[in-house]
Amino acid sequence: MDGHGRGDGHHHGAGHDHGDGRGRHGRWNRLRHLLAPHSHETADKVDSALETSVRGMRALWVSLAVLGTTAMAQAAVVMVSGSVALLGDTVHNAADALTALPLAVAFTLGRRAATRRFTYGYGRAEDLAGIVIVLTIAASGAFAAWTAVGRLLDPQPVRHLAVVVVAALIGFAGNEWVARYRIRVGREIGSAALVADGLHARTDGFASLAVVVGAGGAALGWQLADPLVGLAITAAILLVLRDAAREVFRRVMDAVEPESVDRAERALRQVAGVRDVGELRMRWIGHRLRAEVAVVVDGDATVRQAHDIAVNAEHALLHAVPRLTAALVHADPAPEPGGADPHGALAHHAAA
Repeated sequence: MDGHGRGDGHHHGAGHDHGDGRGRHGRWNRLRHLLAPHSHETADKVDSALETSVRGMRALWVSLAVLGTTAMAQAAVVMVSGSVALLGDTVHNAADALTALPLAVAFTLGRRAATRRFTYGYGRAEDLAGIVIVLTIAASGAFAAWTAVGRLLDPQPVRHLAVVVVAALIGFAGNEWVARYRIRVGREIGSAALVADGLHARTDGFASLAVVVGAGGAALGWQLADPLVGLAITAAILLVLRDAAREVFRRVMDAVEPESVDRAERALRQVAGVRDVGELRMRWIGHRLRAEVAVVVDGDATVRQAHDIAVNAEHALLHAVPRLTAALVHADPAPEPGGADPHGALAHHAAA
């Protein structure tokens, strides 16, 4: 029996793409793979892990600058117009910009090396940041609802409607750009928290368009249009809250895409010497994916032969599963007819 794995995470170096090669960078990545050295050294693993964190941090600071500028411009218009719908949109934009802070802390922590206490490292800080983002979305929705209901009970005219419309359109443009950027980077590096933040920004963009509708109703003399649009924005916030909460909940509960498990099993079954695939487990730690698997090998194989099979199985996994950075492969001997269970000594622990 042989176990194979490394605590520092097994990752491919420059020029290697764990994806399927599709997309506008696919051909370039394949060309780089052919020309660049193919290495499994620790420096390559660390460089790749740092690269994903650096990309996440870059996405955060760029989006913070864009949304912060958008929110300040809208706040100035709110002060002169009195639009409660635009106020709700502004608060939501400001909250969305500020969610970059817990994510930045999480990405910074995630770059720290594992310790004897935190043996898997600090990648889970990213999932905690996702929870903070969900709570921030909920708080901004509650504030938008409270403000809109207050204006329904005490209607007030909206001034400078043309300026309100321009501010709302600026809000939509800024949010949609940030949403696309965050979601794209989040999916590329495997960060559920960053994807949730992108969904948050996308909802803000549609909320900004709703402000335009409210301003149009106010221009036609319908005074309640503005607070009603504020309530509609609240409903939109609740929808994105549901999606973001579901994304973060799945990550916290160690959910992975079933397609990744299927892909891993197919890759393992193609490895020479692997007779069958036993228990396979995968989990996200921040934006890095880890796997643990038992493979069945010839019972007469030597320790060295079983080890070689395990190494090849790990290598196949790292090639087949996108964003997989570490795999622990355990080799089990193929059962013999009438032979003893190789795991018999553990049977009484399984019942517990």
